[in-house]
Amino acid sequence: MTAHRFVQVDAFASRPFEGNPAAVMPLEAWLPDATMQAIAAENNLAETAFTIRSTRDDADYDLRWFTPTVEVDLCGHATLASAHVLIEGGRVRFATRSGILTVSRDGDRLQLDLPAYAVEPGEEPGLLDALGLPAGTPTYLSRGGNGAAIALLADEAAVRAVAPDFAGLRAIDRLVIVTAPGDATDIASRVFAAYHGIDEDPVTGSAHAALVPFWAAKLGRDRFTALQASKRSGRLDCRLAGDRVVLGGRCVTVIEGEFRL
Repeated sequence: MTAHRFVQVDAFASRPFEGNPAAVMPLEAWLPDATMQAIAAENNLAETAFTIRSTRDDADYDLRWFTPTVEVDLCGHATLASAHVLIEGGRVRFATRSGILTVSRDGDRLQLDLPAYAVEPGEEPGLLDALGLPAGTPTYLSRGGNGAAIALLADEAAVRAVAPDFAGLRAIDRLVIVTAPGDATDIASRVFAAYHGIDEDPVTGSAHAALVPFWAAKLGRDRFTALQASKRSGRLDCRLAGDRVVLGGRCVTVIEGEFRL
């Protein structure tokens, strides 16, 4: 039996039980894909992140992300959590399916640098029905990251009131987002990843890779605050920097131990 370090982190959180929990497992070498998927299913968190030391000149670690059911192309909160566990000095660089992702220190906060994914008006069959929204609700689609589908609502109250049909959402191979202007923050959203095995994700960095350029255009500025209005809730500081999105947040370690295989 081999013991592997295991750390559970609440990302985009200022105290335990806020934000989005992620498991981080630093490895000496990759485990078989089926084993990593089984570990993620055992953890039953939105994301389990696995890292190894990188052999690349432009990265410190290679990073992969698994939901309980699939490996995904991009996960922001688990990248922030991985940096919280591994960062030494001012920054840490991860080689991922979505390119090099850098996390930098900013006082007691971390700044996550992600690709920005443009969205365009478009329709996704079955989306509005699955969200319980009326026909004609404006929708937008992104091809990058995990393929966002965004429904634009009138206000934060409407975002909070959405009651999806998760069986319907499980048939939609997209990261489904409802968003609107916020009350105490500039924007508010909720994110559903039922196709990937997560009905509602508490705080989603990859969703903001699409939301930030979307809202920057609507607000006419490249800096603003965001609330993801899940039950756990999480606040993000957002900035659009050319073709990159920078998200600021804190992390809290809640569990540390060993995973024995």
